Amino acid sequence: MADVVVLYVVINQEGLRVPMKPYHLLDFSDPDTITICKTMSDADMGGFSKVALEQVPATASEPAHARFHGSISIDLPPDRPQVQRSGYAAWRNKDRGPTLFGKSLWDVDPYLFLALRIKSDGRKYFVNVQTESIVYTDIHQHRLYAQRPGEWETVVFSWSDFVRTNYGQVVEPQNEIMKQKVRTIGIGLTDRVPGPFDLRVAGIWATNRMDDADAHSKESESSAID
Repeated sequence: MADVVVLYVVINQEGLRVPMKPYHLLDFSDPDTITICKTMSDADMGGFSKVALEQVPATASEPAHARFHGSISIDLPPDRPQVQRSGYAAWRNKDRGPTLFGKSLWDVDPYLFLALRIKSDGRKYFVNVQTESIVYTDIHQHRLYAQRPGEWETVVFSWSDFVRTNYGQVVEPQNEIMKQKVRTIGIGLTDRVPGPFDLRVAGIWATNRMDDADAHSKESESSAID
């Protein structure tokens, strides 16, 4: 009778664990967080949109947060005929300084979702993520769906649903977002609807808990940037 060899495979249970605590990326309860962020708008190219990002202290009814606000104008600068399109505003964290081990980047690979605590005016905002992509100007985007405009809520969506874009256009191939090397995170408004806007953001974090959300962020939509 042939010998029977039994192979015991020992699985390291520690290695199977996934982090359940949130990984805070931008926490606006810390007033210093606002100082590492920058704003952008068509005014950088001579346009007339206005944008501000301001720290708002906590009150009895609201958490400390960043207020992203201003007004959108689609008027083109008369002295710059090369500018053919206007009407956007955005903010993101600044590129962080180098460390002894290279660039300072976020590694969110152990996390399935991105979460934001927001109070929206209901306009068409996008979450923008830059990584150490081969194409430096690539931005991965996801529509920031607000279920309850005018109220504080937490929205959560999957990292895998971000769409690769470049200069506002969807590009192919749709490479998976480089979660190990996230460089910047921010929010933009590109609906080109003239008038005021006002979005409040208390924090942005990576998580493995869908129940961080107050309501599902329409993850079943056919496109994350529709």
